Amino acid sequence: MKGDLLSRISGLMPSFSKGQRAISRYILENYDKAAFMTAARLGDQVGVSESTVVRFATALGYDGYPELQDGLQDMIRNKLTAVQRIEITSDRLGDADILERVLNSDIMKLRSTLESTDRDEFARAVNTIVRARRIYILGVRSAASLASFVAFYFRLIFENVTLVQTTSGSEMFEQLLRVGEEDVVFAISFPRYSKRIITGVEFARSQHAQVIALTDSSMAPIAASASVLLTAKSDMASFVDSLVAPLSIINALIVAIAKEKRAEIENIFSRLEKVWDEYDVYDKDATR
Repeated sequence: MKGDLLSRISGLMPSFSKGQRAISRYILENYDKAAFMTAARLGDQVGVSESTVVRFATALGYDGYPELQDGLQDMIRNKLTAVQRIEITSDRLGDADILERVLNSDIMKLRSTLESTDRDEFARAVNTIVRARRIYILGVRSAASLASFVAFYFRLIFENVTLVQTTSGSEMFEQLLRVGEEDVVFAISFPRYSKRIITGVEFARSQHAQVIALTDSSMAPIAASASVLLTAKSDMASFVDSLVAPLSIINALIVAIAKEKRAEIENIFSRLEKVWDEYDVYDKDATR
């Protein structure tokens, strides 16, 4: 994809206006920085108007600048080192109110994810999970927190749930050894994509298991092995991965599954409440 976009820019340069050629040169030489600039910021950097930047994106075949920006970000997101992330984020934030910028960025990703989520694909994910014999959950590095969250709630709903430990390749394959066509592997992967998740998903598919992939793009490495693909917008705030939108997709999945299995879940939680009361699990003194 990197070569496709940059080659397209290079190939179209002769037909561009003077301002668009300036944008092209800047992107070709600094695409890692350009990917995270607004249209106005890129225009200031190059010395052209914001409207010229927007027309440049249109000339490349995009509906607008945000689509071009997404293309650039998809192209380089998995290639950035932690140090490069910090440098780019520092440049993006400047002297802005960090709290406001980060929260507004997350709000935008939630809106974009809501608009782009395929409702039929989401329903297929729910049905696939509900019908599974066993459920395996994969997620490493920052996505490990999401995997643990999924496992916590799935274990309250289903009997056969395995949170795959992926500290080593051999350990992961040992846990996936019995995966089969009646099973589901729920894999979570966001940039920088972990090779362990990619190989784990490929192994699961080779054993004819159903793979539900939650990732940031249809071009992500695990997407090719997915039976069901769910995408959520992610971004980086410095070296920190923003996983607000993926977590919201997970929340929606859990709620939808709970609706499908309402009678069973009500019975489970009735029993749990008795256990929690008996063993004094929760602090009931709300006045303190």
